[in-house]
Amino acid sequence: MPLIRFDLIEGRTKEELKTLLDAAHEAMVEAFSVPERDRYQIVHQHPEHEMIIEDTGLGFERTNSMVIVSKTSRPRSEEQKKTFYNLLVRNLKERCGIDPQDVMVSITVNGDWSFGNGTAQFLTGDL
Repeated sequence: MPLIRFDLIEGRTKEELKTLLDAAHEAMVEAFSVPERDRYQIVHQHPEHEMIIEDTGLGFERTNSMVIVSKTSRPRSEEQKKTFYNLLVRNLKERCGIDPQDVMVSITVNGDWSFGNGTAQFLTGDL
């Protein structure tokens, strides 16, 4: 169960956001073999002055199209994560016109979830 949060500079239309979320979800399904309905996405839009995203000395030129992706998920292999990074930037470039330099991804590993009813489904064996 990946939970993905997107931090963006405000100003995208509903249609642009839907395309972005669909493109990211398709990368997730392909890279991690998650079920199609295993989809948990949250968008946070910020005024430009609330996001200072530099390049850690890598020479990236960021624009107002930048997307910060914070993914919380069960442990995944190095190969799966690399595949996800590549598919994500490819999909966002092809479908949204977002330059790969404007996509930053952070993955946090967590294996303990409750999807509802106060039950930890991974711990109980329901998932």
